[in-house]
Amino acid sequence: MSLPRTTDRETWLQERRALLEQEKELTRARDELNRRRRELPMVEVTEGYRFTGPDGEVTLRELFGPYRQLVVSHFMFDPDWTDGCPSCSAGAQEWSPGIREHLHTRDTEHVYVSRAPYERIADYRDRMGWTFPWYSSYGTDFNADFGVTVDTSGALMTYNFREDPTWEGASGLQELPGTSCFLAVDGRVFHTYSMYARGAEWFGGSYAYLDLTALGRQEDWEEPKGRVEAVRAGVPVFD
Repeated sequence: MSLPRTTDRETWLQERRALLEQEKELTRARDELNRRRRELPMVEVTEGYRFTGPDGEVTLRELFGPYRQLVVSHFMFDPDWTDGCPSCSAGAQEWSPGIREHLHTRDTEHVYVSRAPYERIADYRDRMGWTFPWYSSYGTDFNADFGVTVDTSGALMTYNFREDPTWEGASGLQELPGTSCFLAVDGRVFHTYSMYARGAEWFGGSYAYLDLTALGRQEDWEEPKGRVEAVRAGVPVFD
């Protein structure tokens, strides 16, 4: 098993302090990125999207509730599925009421939206024991318009604002993950931001913890190589 090398405490402190400088650079770079994100222009949403929830049909503006901002997590759930996406489910499992309460103190609501009919969403949510607000966009263009239901039958599909050739040979509609943000101003709704793919991993609380550990997320793409296979195989750290 490929473990970190062993050293004395003083050497570890020297290398840790050097790494801290890089961490500080990343923090400053993230702050700058967030500033640029907040300065993006916004686009008014004029389409009359309708969503189905526990109390019937609602508009996009009504998803905000009494709050000024709305964050929509696009949960992958095809209309033909009986269960939601396992990866989206793992992320949703980490969602806590406390996060939503904190968002409310900052004038922000958070909801999940999927393309499956509401009856399937409600059944799955109840089986999972979740209580967060989750709406169906079934029968609308909401998912397609915000880039999370894509048609793979063309020569190139567009996902994450880029043409993606990796779906060559596929056909039909494909559900993909993403997050979109909206702002309400004087009764009007504006789209301010969307992110997709690995951008959404910020919401997975377990990843933040695992990134601090020696074994990391235990994904195949991670460096250094040689640790993931041993962990999955249950190989002892020390014989």
